Amino acid sequence: MKNILITLCLLLTPFLHGQDLQGAWTTIESDGKGYQVEHTLIFTGSYFSEAIFEKPSGKFLGTKGGGYSVSGDDLNLTYEYDSRSPGNVGTTKNDAFSVTENNLELGKLSWTKIDNGTPGDLFGAWLISGRKRDGEIVKRDTSGPRKTMKILSGTRFQWIAYNTATKEFMGTGGGTYTTIDGKYTENIGFFSRDDSRVGASLEFNYELKDGDWHHSGFSSKGNPIYEVWSKRTQ
Repeated sequence: MKNILITLCLLLTPFLHGQDLQGAWTTIESDGKGYQVEHTLIFTGSYFSEAIFEKPSGKFLGTKGGGYSVSGDDLNLTYEYDSRSPGNVGTTKNDAFSVTENNLELGKLSWTKIDNGTPGDLFGAWLISGRKRDGEIVKRDTSGPRKTMKILSGTRFQWIAYNTATKEFMGTGGGTYTTIDGKYTENIGFFSRDDSRVGASLEFNYELKDGDWHHSGFSSKGNPIYEVWSKRTQ
């Protein structure tokens, strides 16, 4: 019996270790010029994204992300986008990591847990899969190399537009969010295309239909939108 329990523990440890990563993490460092640089790291399911930006201005500095898996004490990160080093796209890098309560040691950085994926009505990695045009929802193929992904922990969100074939990064934005009484509210903490949007809040209607996220309201430019997002399966 003792040997069976030991074997089960060894088999379950990678899974439990990986589960400990789920949610959002942060670390703050100085850039040596009087500015603080925040790193926000989100793990959902088998996907991750890291955003880097100045505090408190929200000036965007970089992002990278893609898929991940856990092998013992090693975290395997497979990059689908990297705004600073596009050559990393398509490669897998391994980093030793350890989780203790609300602390994560990963590479050369120490991270503090922001949330564990709750409340998490929209927790996960999503790909835009449709838009409503002239009253009809027009579907979009999510299997191609050009993707717009939105990744959400329990309280943090980030969207990223990129192309895995060309290794091109097109844009990103993120911050905190809430889901209350059918209203999804984004509070913008960084936006690669327009720093002036930092600090703004956008409210949308949202609804989950057959597993898809239906998202409607007005864009940051004031244009009406109706989007459909589907959970990532590949």
